[in-house]
Amino acid sequence: MISVSNLSLRYGKRVLFDDVNVKFTEGNCYGVIGANGAGKSTFLKILAGEIESTTGQVSINPGARMAVLKQNHFEFDHVPVLQTVLMGHKRLWEVMQEKDALYAKPDFTDKDGERVSELEAEFAEMDGWNAESDAASILSSLGIKEDKHYSLMSELNGAEKVKVLLAQALFGNPDILLLDEPTNDLDVETIMWLEDFLADFKNTVIVVSHDRHFLDSVCTHVADVDFGKIQLYAGNYTFWYESSQLALRQRNEQNKKNEEKRKELQNFIDRFSANVAKSRQATSRRKMLEKLNVDEIKPSNRKYPGIQFTQEREAGDQILEVKNLSKKTEEKILFSDVSFTVNKGDKIAFLSKDSLAITTFFEIINEQAKADEGEFKWGVTITKTYLPNDNSKYFNGVELNLVDWLRQFSEEKDESFIRGFLGRMLFSGEESLKKASVLSGGEKMRCMIAKMILSKANLLVLDEPTNHLDLESITAFNNGLKDYRGTVLFTSHDHEFVQTVANRIIELTPSGIIDRPMSYDEYITDEKIKALREKMYAT
Repeated sequence: MISVSNLSLRYGKRVLFDDVNVKFTEGNCYGVIGANGAGKSTFLKILAGEIESTTGQVSINPGARMAVLKQNHFEFDHVPVLQTVLMGHKRLWEVMQEKDALYAKPDFTDKDGERVSELEAEFAEMDGWNAESDAASILSSLGIKEDKHYSLMSELNGAEKVKVLLAQALFGNPDILLLDEPTNDLDVETIMWLEDFLADFKNTVIVVSHDRHFLDSVCTHVADVDFGKIQLYAGNYTFWYESSQLALRQRNEQNKKNEEKRKELQNFIDRFSANVAKSRQATSRRKMLEKLNVDEIKPSNRKYPGIQFTQEREAGDQILEVKNLSKKTEEKILFSDVSFTVNKGDKIAFLSKDSLAITTFFEIINEQAKADEGEFKWGVTITKTYLPNDNSKYFNGVELNLVDWLRQFSEEKDESFIRGFLGRMLFSGEESLKKASVLSGGEKMRCMIAKMILSKANLLVLDEPTNHLDLESITAFNNGLKDYRGTVLFTSHDHEFVQTVANRIIELTPSGIIDRPMSYDEYITDEKIKALREKMYAT
């Protein structure tokens, strides 16, 4: 168990945490959620001892071992891969180093022999004889092939380093595991492996993630960071979100009787518990929802942006025709022989092992880049809007305040209209007078979404639309796209976003495309498609 008592953290006049008291118990996985800037990552650093709180203390059970997912990808560049993983178990690594140093002494004494005997006993108690094979097994499961286990970390690419650092945190069955955004830069197969690993993990996990599917797959509890406090709730992210929204609606329905409210909440719990039990990752420890007390469900204080896309005119039957598009760089082929027709009502998720391929493809069909070969043609009724992966050109050096910035893209120029629209995007009061050039990544993305909504386009092209957004904005954006009646071409690393929006998958490869009218989950679990993907990337 790890407990936090009377914890506060202040930076000058800013209070990040105020008198926080919370306990994290064995056998549970806690998903830490909160708006950008709420202090999620800072809280994990306090638990890890990397940041000292202003007041209060963090206590763990005597003898418990804590492991932390390292964020510095260059920290171990001089160390071989397998040794980097072993270093995740600090005491085991210390014993190994001291033991090897003693054995290597040319003048080995009786005292050295006694010390070695002590170390060997401790080494055996920590299952040290299986340490290297266990570390190698985790590396292989994460996709690091055996021929790289003895390479230096500096020889790996960024994605491979992330996997090794994750293996380091998971190694040795730690009692407490702290993970800050563990799915960043991981491919879908590795994320699925990690979901299964954590679902079966018997100790305490505390994780920060913007990946809702991942949180839903692994979490038994949500730790909500809000107003300088941390409140624990049973259930995963979706359960927390849907139950808190239901409780909020009930609070606003003043005339509903208490008994009716309790019945509605209990029916929700029963229904959700049944769905969890059927999920791929379900384990016995997630059945706690069946024991959840209705009174534990509270309305959320969170604010969600109002994201609702509408079409000024409905598209005709001719949407987009792509014929034999190909593009390569000096180093590699991004995609080749891309041909497909977009149908009315399509919401197409584009995949590729190379994200540059999708970004380049989107730039080509938006006439911001040229293909090497092939052509494309938009239907005459199509009005499109494009959310690029890099939106810096819309903000860098722009000294307009947000009212004037958004007014550029609106037919309605009235200031009260613009301010009201910004308010829906959570820019209220003085915030609407911020300079566009000083916005955070998440604020810029909300501005770009507002720009898109104002266009009233009947086709959206979205390149990684969830980047920089907090969970509230991602959820609102996700819901807005599910309700949108137009056509969507998009790519995203957010599993839940893709699964709930897309009705068709197109994967760009160097040797052609895979085009299937199915959901994302169906696509990534289809064994025939897996074999086809391997073949097309290997060609």
